[in-house]
Amino acid sequence: RKQNHHRRRQTCTMSTGVAVADEVASSFEAFKLKKGEFKLRYFIYKIENKEIIVIEKKGSIDKGYDDFVADLPEDDCRYGIIDLEFETDDGRPTSKLVFISWNPDTASIRPKMLYSGSKEAIKSALNGVGIHINATDHSELDLETSILPVVKKFA
Repeated sequence: RKQNHHRRRQTCTMSTGVAVADEVASSFEAFKLKKGEFKLRYFIYKIENKEIIVIEKKGSIDKGYDDFVADLPEDDCRYGIIDLEFETDDGRPTSKLVFISWNPDTASIRPKMLYSGSKEAIKSALNGVGIHINATDHSELDLETSILPVVKKFA
């Protein structure tokens, strides 16, 4: 068995046996504070070697929701967190942290089961995210019809 070079958070191992790399929680804390290199718009996470959740991509602060969606693979599962900027119904600019579980219908059954069963592990590592959205196809990722109606309930 090859050694994994990521440090594990044992507290976040779930029934699937998938752990969360320490960098996921530590970088998320810096991301919430918009500190230094973590002044970002989003993170996309993947399960590596069926055993550990790691950061796959980082979206710079000048990126938007469309860039986030474009960074999700068409036929494979991912988790993502985005600092979503929007206007409230009464016109106030605001932003909310949104966790999105991307589990497309077109993905193979094994990754779908692995990502579904490991979701609580990453959610517990991303402390302070109140909005969780599950998406299984692109219509469920649509900003205007699917995402904003949910997010605005928390605004």
